[in-house]
Amino acid sequence: MAQIKFEKVEKKFKAVQAVKDLNLVIRDGEFFTFVGPSGCGKSTVLHLIAGLEEVSSGHIYFDNDLVNDLSPKERDVAMVFQSYALYPHLSVFENMAFPLRMRKADQSFIDAEVKRVAGLLGLEDLLSRKPKELSGGQRQRVALGRSIIRKPRVFLMDEPLSNLDARLRVDMRAELKRLHLELKTTTVYVTHDQAEALSLSGRIAVINQGRIEQCGTPVEIFEKPANLFVAGFIGSPPMNLIPAVVTRQNPLEINCNGVIITPKLDGTPSGNKIILGIRPEAIVVSEKFSMGNLEGEVILVEPAGSFHWTGVYWKGIHLRGVFREKFPLAIGEKAFFQLPLGELIFFDGESQKRL
Repeated sequence: MAQIKFEKVEKKFKAVQAVKDLNLVIRDGEFFTFVGPSGCGKSTVLHLIAGLEEVSSGHIYFDNDLVNDLSPKERDVAMVFQSYALYPHLSVFENMAFPLRMRKADQSFIDAEVKRVAGLLGLEDLLSRKPKELSGGQRQRVALGRSIIRKPRVFLMDEPLSNLDARLRVDMRAELKRLHLELKTTTVYVTHDQAEALSLSGRIAVINQGRIEQCGTPVEIFEKPANLFVAGFIGSPPMNLIPAVVTRQNPLEINCNGVIITPKLDGTPSGNKIILGIRPEAIVVSEKFSMGNLEGEVILVEPAGSFHWTGVYWKGIHLRGVFREKFPLAIGEKAFFQLPLGELIFFDGESQKRL
């Protein structure tokens, strides 16, 4: 196991700067996830850790050892890719045994280790099969097993579940979490799927255009997004973002689409523009009017099992909330809702940072 430390790390591909001024410590034994949209630089960070790419400037340490000039083999990392990268002509046993054979381990040791890791992953009855005889989830387990059997200092996982169907992804997320709790190996995970990031990670770094926008626990990232990018990226469906105007500074008064709000904020707006954020889960849509409710028109209904995501058009603004009755509202019907003050997050309209 190892702590991974980045000091002012940058990576350029000719005119494109893929990673910008990365300063970060990934703790020994931590499950750490980089999440962000396609092309944001998250896989490049993983390749820099592995030694598959050289840093343009800065330093990377494993514990106190500078690894900039070390090869992937010398860094002792194991990678699990989106593609399973199994040897098609070898059995499951031989695929998992391959790293140990490369080290010229004794056959008795190989047999014991393959049996041990196969037991961890529920592969005991599949050891004689070839990859083509396995399902996608089974192949991914074999790829994990081949990495686990090496006992590396660091696991690196690059979108390992993206080829699986939705049910298998959920099952494999639980499997990965269980394995990490058991193995306690430093794990760096890359995904564009923020649901994966939230469910798996001890901490998350949200990357945008090569730069970390926010780093924190899943709860911190979800409940206290640092800026509008994080607020809009994390959460499914994404956060509702509503423009508003500061009508008085002291005490602060905000006009949000005709609704006057007087919040107590830690920061002071830099101008007269404010963006209000509220999670769709916090807007309860009703067909019945109650005192203090706002009125809109239903424009979208998305069944989600025990409830319905409901899009509401409110005086020029589109919002999404939750309708919990059995039978959904119809498109065009009136809908009533509130914007609970305790659920609102306020962002500066100029800097886009949370106030």
